[in-house]
Amino acid sequence: MNDVEELKQYVGAHARAQSLPPGHFEKLLGRIHTDDEGAAGSWTREWCEVGERLEGAGRYLEACRHFNMARFPYVDGPARGAALERCVNAFDRWRKETGGIDRLDLDLPGGRVGCWTSGLSRHERRPLLVFMGGIVSIKEQWAPLLTRLDRLGFAGLVTELPGVGENTLTYGADSRHLLPQLLDAVADVADVARTYCITLSFSGHLAMRAALEEPRIRGIMTVGAPVHDFFTDRAWQARLPRITVDTLAHLTGVPDADVGEHIRDWALSDRQLAELCVPLAYAASTRDEIIPAEDPRRLRRHVRDLRIVEYDDVHGAPHHLPEMQLWGFLSVLRMKGGHYLPRTVLRYAHLAHRTRRRLATRRA
Repeated sequence: MNDVEELKQYVGAHARAQSLPPGHFEKLLGRIHTDDEGAAGSWTREWCEVGERLEGAGRYLEACRHFNMARFPYVDGPARGAALERCVNAFDRWRKETGGIDRLDLDLPGGRVGCWTSGLSRHERRPLLVFMGGIVSIKEQWAPLLTRLDRLGFAGLVTELPGVGENTLTYGADSRHLLPQLLDAVADVADVARTYCITLSFSGHLAMRAALEEPRIRGIMTVGAPVHDFFTDRAWQARLPRITVDTLAHLTGVPDADVGEHIRDWALSDRQLAELCVPLAYAASTRDEIIPAEDPRRLRRHVRDLRIVEYDDVHGAPHHLPEMQLWGFLSVLRMKGGHYLPRTVLRYAHLAHRTRRRLATRRA
């Protein structure tokens, strides 16, 4: 059973990423006091009841977001399993009403991977932008971003880290092969020789490992990705939140106590970082409780083409999301080149967000 107070602490970043009003989700969290399946005041029941009301009112994307919170951080029983299914179905109804987003299911060695896509075409093969979240965020959380890609000149594919959501693969040392497999699957309908990745947290680590072997990956943007010391520093691992260790144990299929040793060899060496030949844009948080500060410092020392931004925030920079999203898209457009008008618009929007933040900090 999950620690409810820890769930409340760490769900905030994901609620903000999905534009749930702070007053709304804080009030909802106030009604939750247990993680017992089906009980009044339980995590899944409270989130699902709101989702059901929104679904009944035809507000499918909002319903999807609440069902997503109900299955957080991962499916550990029937209640969260049902919440995930309802989340996917609600998103499916929303995207059919909205248009421009398609479903893609891939049967790969080791399991099935669900994806949402946009702009795939045999007649106009565009550069591909791949989105992937971390160990607790599902594809439905990020898939609405697909509606923005047409004006930026990309085809898009959103999927999940192995073991997350509808990705039935096991998360392991060889998970880097997932990205090349995805590119192979859509090679006829996208210009996969020009693939860029917005891969957040642990999927950023996966993308960096993949890019060492996969020349079709031309650039990576990530937020709070583990690099080296997260995997090797036993003292740091001993201070990790329980939710992080529990989730990694669930995804990798090893006991909690064995997680540290199991992932020890996943660290990127200094030599590998120096060999990374694609542009890397990395958003770091100065108060990150998941990723040790030495990891972004290591990138500064060894990665040849690095753009790094730091936010005074916790893991994932949840209080800087609009600014960070603009910075991320702008970074990818810089890597890709061309499309000067969208780049200019994003640059000014990012500058405006950053200026407002600095002025608010000074007034405080």
